[in-house]
Amino acid sequence: MASVQTTAAANQPASAPTNINTASLKELEKLPGIGKGLAERIVEHREKYGPFRRPEHLIMVRGISDKRFRALRDLITVE
Repeated sequence: MASVQTTAAANQPASAPTNINTASLKELEKLPGIGKGLAERIVEHREKYGPFRRPEHLIMVRGISDKRFRALRDLITVE
């Protein structure tokens, strides 16, 4: 029984996508291919232009290529 609870607790954060509209720099840096500089540009973009309305709008951030976005697509959300 304890292993079931541990597994469920361990799986929940990993399965929850990162909200790119509310994520901190540190949370964004945990995404694959996102370093400090790119995380800062994502935050700057949402502060300047407002929240992302769709995950695909992340491509408007300098440094987010189509290839990089496809790697992130299932790991991010906007809410």
